Amino acid sequence: MTEVYLSLGSNIDRYRHITAALDALSAQFGALTISSVFESEAVGFNGSHFLNLVVGVTTDLPLAQLWEGLKQIEDDNGRRRNGPKFCPRTLDIDILTYGDFVGEEAGVHLPRGELTENAFVLWPMAEIAPTLRHPELGQTYRELWAAYDKQRQNLWPVTFTWRGTTLSRAAT
Repeated sequence: MTEVYLSLGSNIDRYRHITAALDALSAQFGALTISSVFESEAVGFNGSHFLNLVVGVTTDLPLAQLWEGLKQIEDDNGRRRNGPKFCPRTLDIDILTYGDFVGEEAGVHLPRGELTENAFVLWPMAEIAPTLRHPELGQTYRELWAAYDKQRQNLWPVTFTWRGTTLSRAAT
């Protein structure tokens, strides 16, 4: 089994699409490790705020098959793929890490670059996998978050309830 971390984001009907994504991931993978949910300003375009979080799963699926399944979850939630790279999204699911794999397979480059570039990915990753080491940099996600310039992006935790459980608010 491979430990995989995914980033989820939505800025269109955000609560509904994040809930649907968590439901679909739970149905496919069983137990999920779920970070707090964060609200952030859109990056790369002017748009509504996003909800973002990181989810850990374990799977025996090969990377290409996992990627295809995640794209199907996005499509099932109204994801349009014909727009510009930076635009509003019903649902965006990205593979951040696939075990300690480094490289490119099936068009997926891992670890995903935004893992250390964007607060809306790094903060929740540091929350749920603080002692895990970045497969290329060798630093823990806790160390990477501690060194991150927190003035670069506006980001704040929000209360989000899924299946009757309030996902905890992150500490700063």
